[in-house]
Amino acid sequence: MLNYIWLGLIVCAVLIGGVTGHMKEVSDGAFTMAKTAVMDIALPLIGIMALWLGIMRLAEKSGMVQLLARALRPMMVRLFPDVPAEHPAMGSMLMNMAANMLGLSNAATPLGIRAMKDLESLNPRPGTASNAMCTFLAINTSSIQLIPVTAVGILAVKGSTNPSSIIGTSFLATLCAAISAIIMVKTLEKLPMFRLPPLTEEDKKKKSEETKSEEEAAKAVTVQPMQWWGMIVMGAYFLFFGWLFLSLGFPEIFGKPAAEDLQKDNPLIRIVKTLSLLSIPMLLSFFPLYAMVRGIKVYEEFVEGAKEGLQVIIRIIPNLVAILVAIGMFRGAGGINMLTDLLSPMMNRIHFPPELLPMALVRPLSGSGTLGIFTELVTRFGPDHLLSRTAATIYGSTETTFYVLAVYFGSVGIKRTRHAVPAGLVADTVGIIMSVIICRMMFGAAPAAL
Repeated sequence: MLNYIWLGLIVCAVLIGGVTGHMKEVSDGAFTMAKTAVMDIALPLIGIMALWLGIMRLAEKSGMVQLLARALRPMMVRLFPDVPAEHPAMGSMLMNMAANMLGLSNAATPLGIRAMKDLESLNPRPGTASNAMCTFLAINTSSIQLIPVTAVGILAVKGSTNPSSIIGTSFLATLCAAISAIIMVKTLEKLPMFRLPPLTEEDKKKKSEETKSEEEAAKAVTVQPMQWWGMIVMGAYFLFFGWLFLSLGFPEIFGKPAAEDLQKDNPLIRIVKTLSLLSIPMLLSFFPLYAMVRGIKVYEEFVEGAKEGLQVIIRIIPNLVAILVAIGMFRGAGGINMLTDLLSPMMNRIHFPPELLPMALVRPLSGSGTLGIFTELVTRFGPDHLLSRTAATIYGSTETTFYVLAVYFGSVGIKRTRHAVPAGLVADTVGIIMSVIICRMMFGAAPAAL
């Protein structure tokens, strides 16, 4: 399916650009997005990838990934029945989902790539997405959001009286999107057109060799039991972060006045915001410390894991260039504006705000483009207008599906994406529709715009 979408975007861009006289914009869009893919996305991602892959190696070597997977085994086994309950992929996926829920995009992407790599180690059909891979990608494109940090930040900067008002609407919209994504991906994988092809002898042989090497590597890893002093160290560590959590989120407990913006938040929002603030420092310190008390040579293992970062980015770059160039050409040709004009009459009939249509069309294609449209809407209508809050909810409850697909599948060389694309697009569609419905219920109608 991705072959047809990619080719369709390019061909439509050239045709529309030729008819509308925007051929220069088509060319500029191609070259600009090619540069963006490499210079603005891939290269800055190398350092982040190296950091989180190093941390993930420590988590894996210390046995923490397996502990995480074991703790949530009932839920994960139902979602990913083809993945062994004790496999590192389970822990990697859980960490990625947690990072997504807290809005930690810098951590979520590297952790998601690592999870996809772990899933690829179980895939007997190289180049073809497994059912587990498609399910994981669908969950990523519809990840439940506790706090949509960027959307809340823009509303606050623009002067909203209650920028955190969209936290609840985003959570409900992403919850609906996540449920629809899981239902869709599990339904589509059973259809004949998306069924996995039979294994070839070459695939079986290759997978057998990979499994053998992984088993040998697993046997070579020895994790020492935690000594009494290690338990004291970890206990002190958790006490420190417990104190830090209370002092930052609820300073009144220690007789200190809370910041003005903190006073406006209810306890639940305070908890989530404080967790988001502390999660990165805690993750970056917890796994090395835990690995150390389990007898792991933390520096050496971290460096070994970090080495994978450059290799992963090199595999991702061609996929990023391909997807972003096609999107840039289509936008430059005016394809989004043409779709908006064509769909506006139908959207009016079903009472979908036409002002939000460009954002809905761009969201699966471009994160920066969506952010620009969202910011413009907030500026035009005001931060507390129904349209602005609905746009913020859409931004916080949907994902750039094609970017996620290019990065995650590109990192492991997946060419046949099967039903991952339609499942992700359905999740985006449900997230957008539910954002409009929930915001109307929560904030009321805005006659001037609707």
